[in-house]
Amino acid sequence: MTAVPDTLVAGPPGPRSGPLPDVEPEPSSATSQFLVGLFVVIPLLALAAAVPLAWGWGLGWHDVAIAGVFYVVAGMGISMGFHRYFTHNSFKAAKPLRVALGIAGSLAIEGPLLVWVADHRRHHKYSDREGDPHSPWRFGNDWKALTKGFLYAHMGWMFDPNRTSQQKFCPDLLADRTIRRVSKTFPLWAAISLFGPALIGGLWSMSLAGALTAFFWASLVRICLLHHVTWSINSVCHTFGNEDFEVRDKSRNVAWLAIPSFGESWHNLHHCDPTCARHGALKGQIDISARVIRWAEQLGWAWDVRWPDERRLTARLTGQRDVSLGSMTKSTATPGDRAAA
Repeated sequence: MTAVPDTLVAGPPGPRSGPLPDVEPEPSSATSQFLVGLFVVIPLLALAAAVPLAWGWGLGWHDVAIAGVFYVVAGMGISMGFHRYFTHNSFKAAKPLRVALGIAGSLAIEGPLLVWVADHRRHHKYSDREGDPHSPWRFGNDWKALTKGFLYAHMGWMFDPNRTSQQKFCPDLLADRTIRRVSKTFPLWAAISLFGPALIGGLWSMSLAGALTAFFWASLVRICLLHHVTWSINSVCHTFGNEDFEVRDKSRNVAWLAIPSFGESWHNLHHCDPTCARHGALKGQIDISARVIRWAEQLGWAWDVRWPDERRLTARLTGQRDVSLGSMTKSTATPGDRAAA
């Protein structure tokens, strides 16, 4: 596949003016906007109701187990799949792994694969500048503008009727018939993610009550939690946190989001080196996705992994920190392994 370069545009952030670059001339349909609102609002209401419900009835270990499995599969599909593999080409993968990552990311119900990738590649090209689809700095730098921008970056940007051009930002994926099919069948994967837990919960308990509680906890609440963790990378990680590496935008590292986001919240290094397969390269930074990529590499399912370059990152450190030597691992897959894959 042809890689699309990640471009960081220099200069301070500020309010937007004029037409947006790199968007399709035709806006998305009213139906699409309605569905976005539906998948944003309903799980959010479910999460708001989750706390009082948890004190009384309706939550069992079946629900927790089902929710946990779906959360990990979908979350890894976003972090390892949609983001590091499809968007940034951080490694090469065997076709079964590619398809599995595409389906797993679709289970997060964050939009079709091609739409997700196009938006994120545009985010990197215009990070915190005119054209960034979800910068919290789009309205200005004062607290009122930043509050408005934070909410926009977290959720509001999804209601923008303009669409990022897939022809411009992901022609490599458009040329892949298998990946186009995975993206086109997004409604199927969304339905499985939404109703699959209820089916499993009902069969596991052999009861309607088991199906209903699994639908609430393992579908609605789980989807809402994963959504807000993902959206926090756009909002929180471009507003608060540490700048461990020199970058030309406002990306930051946020430690408390590292585990629920599978390492995505080490966002400052990611914007310092977008194609790097590991985002948490400093000592003590947990990056679950990078560990799974390493396992896939050892199994021969992934190769040409772009691990951090110690010398390059050390030169861009803002303080006295140690880059994790354990992440500077060369690919172990042999040419024979790659051919077999």
